[in-house]
Amino acid sequence: MYDFSAFTHPATWISLLTLTFMEIVLGIDNIIFISIIVNRLAKEKQARGRTIGLLLALLFRIGLLLSISWIVSLRTPLFTVNIPSFVNNFGVTGRDLILLAGGLFLMYKSTTEIHTKLQGDEEDEGGSGTGASMMSVILQIIVIDIVFSFDSILTAVGLVDNVLVMIAAVIVAMGIMLAFSGVIANFVNNNPTIKMLALSFLIMIGFMLVMEAAHKEVEKGYLYFAMAFSLTVEILNLRLRKKAKSKPVHLRDSQYD
Repeated sequence: MYDFSAFTHPATWISLLTLTFMEIVLGIDNIIFISIIVNRLAKEKQARGRTIGLLLALLFRIGLLLSISWIVSLRTPLFTVNIPSFVNNFGVTGRDLILLAGGLFLMYKSTTEIHTKLQGDEEDEGGSGTGASMMSVILQIIVIDIVFSFDSILTAVGLVDNVLVMIAAVIVAMGIMLAFSGVIANFVNNNPTIKMLALSFLIMIGFMLVMEAAHKEVEKGYLYFAMAFSLTVEILNLRLRKKAKSKPVHLRDSQYD
């Protein structure tokens, strides 16, 4: 059923490395969302919540890869919307509905997280979370995993035509993300400005999903460049603030005269 002999060709390994890199890039926003949501759990449950969330993402991706024909069928219009002077013969597909629901959910959740953070009752000083139930957190992770999985798989289908290569790339990428998810989560949660920046970008990603549902393609390269640039500036600000705090204060000699 599947062609394992493809792995004997150097081109297959190049495709595997390329796709693995793409999966990691596309998975960063998923890790950030999971890290922020899981932070609402009790501290001792957060690592387990992140692991469960990423393993669910892996299962969704593999399941979707094994259902390529069904994914392709999601591009077939389910019904047509015709609004005079606004939309003419707009074919709404299953993919559009999934992206629309996921984008709206991501914008809503990110906005409420920002509101909660500004209110100051997100978590206690020890960062032990609010004691949210594991089930409620997992359900939210499942919703966003489904949306991000579709985005990831549609990208994979456009790059590689061998399902085994896609599955291998997804497994390798998810293994790398599992290894570094704790570091990313701690970095985001321990730096309030980084966390606010991450939430803002999640709103942008949600808006991008809504635009794609409306058949308005947004060049993701611009979005990722903006994210990388803003993150670089914020890291420089963190280093500057850290340096300012560690710099000793010298009192003028005249104060002791």
